[in-house]
Amino acid sequence: MLNWLSNLPPALIYVVVALLVFAEDALFVGFVLPGETAAVIGGVLANRGTVNIWLLAFLVVCAAVAGDSVGYEVGRHFGERLLDTRLLRRHKVKLDKARALIRRRGPEAVFLGRFVSFFRALMPPLAAMSRIPYRKFLLFNALGGLVWGVGFTLLGYFAGAAYSRVEHVVGRILAGVVAVVIIIGLIMWRVRRGRVERAEEEAGNAGDGGDTEDTEDTEEAGAGGAEAPAAPGDDVTR
Repeated sequence: MLNWLSNLPPALIYVVVALLVFAEDALFVGFVLPGETAAVIGGVLANRGTVNIWLLAFLVVCAAVAGDSVGYEVGRHFGERLLDTRLLRRHKVKLDKARALIRRRGPEAVFLGRFVSFFRALMPPLAAMSRIPYRKFLLFNALGGLVWGVGFTLLGYFAGAAYSRVEHVVGRILAGVVAVVIIIGLIMWRVRRGRVERAEEEAGNAGDGGDTEDTEDTEEAGAGGAEAPAAPGDDVTR
């Protein structure tokens, strides 16, 4: 999703992020793609300079508040029938927890539910079904949307900055490791080459020594053979 959004024009990035945040509560898209994912990715793109961080945060907050307001109207209009849909019947346990939270905390549950993906999509219609007045709902909805929208957008912004720093440091470390590996390889090659050269020299010296000894033995044998005939001549003279 990050790569896809980064290829869009800046104006379209604002629109897509805002629509995803809006649709999470208004159309229950949050079951498939949580709105904070879009807000965080938008923050990462803002860190890269693709969009303006404060304009993006403003649009995210507005989209969150508007989406919850539409969700409230959906719950007020359809009532309990909404909970009988196949999608929501699969989550009966979570639905019961959300309704219990509303009974305990009243409109405060709208603010608290903003920070839980499943509750964020269901709190607006459940608040309407629980007869929470819209004015109270809007107050806690706006507070939750402000804290959540700015918080997650800035989270993506600072996460993008941290990633860039980590990527830069890792790049340096990787380059250093490659250099060390190359140096070690050259040293090992030089050491092995030196050993081979010394072995060849020793083998050559051993061969020269053997030839010298053979030559000396041959000379001694020749000298002994030349002196041998002189012995009978000496006897004749005497």
